[in-house]
Amino acid sequence: MSRNIDLNADLGEFDEPEALARDRAIMAQISSANIACGGHAGNDRTMIDMLESSAAAGVAAGAHPSYPDRENFGRTSMKMTDEALVKGENFLYNASLCNGYHDDNWG
Repeated sequence: MSRNIDLNADLGEFDEPEALARDRAIMAQISSANIACGGHAGNDRTMIDMLESSAAAGVAAGAHPSYPDRENFGRTSMKMTDEALVKGENFLYNASLCNGYHDDNWG
């Protein structure tokens, strides 16, 4: 019987060049990545960098959305209106951006 283990990492959470280089290097060791979508960490640029790096490394990528709460790393529960969920710096908007970029480039 063969077993497979999905080794996963949260990536794209920091915008410094050293952190992005470290995240790119980690790609060789994992099979899937949760890409920070900008609410708790990261931004559009780091998200795209990690999506491109994961595609080049053959690593499955998924969106890692969160509340727009950088101060507490997305851990503060928030009540949000439907309008806030689909516009601006929030988890649904950023997850959609991540998915849309992926579909446009590798879909």
